[in-house]
Amino acid sequence: MSSKTSIIRSFVFGNGRTRLNIDFDEVRSYGPIYACNAVYREYTPDFLIAVDRKMINEIKNSNYNTSNVYTYDNIDRRQYKNFNFIEPNLGWSSGPTALYLASKTMPKEVYIFGFDFEGLNGKLNNVYADTFNYKSRDDKATYYGNWIKQTEKVIKDNPNIKYIRVTIPNFFEVKWPYDNYNQILYEDFRKMMLEWKKIR
Repeated sequence: MSSKTSIIRSFVFGNGRTRLNIDFDEVRSYGPIYACNAVYREYTPDFLIAVDRKMINEIKNSNYNTSNVYTYDNIDRRQYKNFNFIEPNLGWSSGPTALYLASKTMPKEVYIFGFDFEGLNGKLNNVYADTFNYKSRDDKATYYGNWIKQTEKVIKDNPNIKYIRVTIPNFFEVKWPYDNYNQILYEDFRKMMLEWKKIR
């Protein structure tokens, strides 16, 4: 992956359920899309990040073109010849890793969707709950402390990039004390999009 491009904005999708408020194709014309894990089942993003071994094997055994898949170097490279390996191996979760990769290209802005962090009423919060390789939506919510720390590190380490987390009203709010971080609602995001020029 090259760095320091002329990209104005990038879009990073986690799989928290708030991301269902927008379709990938709504933003595709405005910048590269980074998405995670089982997204490949329904959409081909510009960059697909998967670090969990079960998900990596699922992707490998599917008919998906893995040339845009990024993972860590903790698997046998000989079995995953068409995968892209992230260096250094941060050992992070897929969402924060996607944010890290998007930041390496030095866009001016990164919009973050589906980084919900907390569960829904104490239960699992994931678009793909109840599907293969995922837990049940009735399972206990996943601990999100590491997701918070990893996401914050990317934002803190890249003060020249503006990060905008897009979410829904009255949902889990993250208040980081950084000038390059902001949180907005989907309705405000769509208003912003009206001013943008399509790049593809």
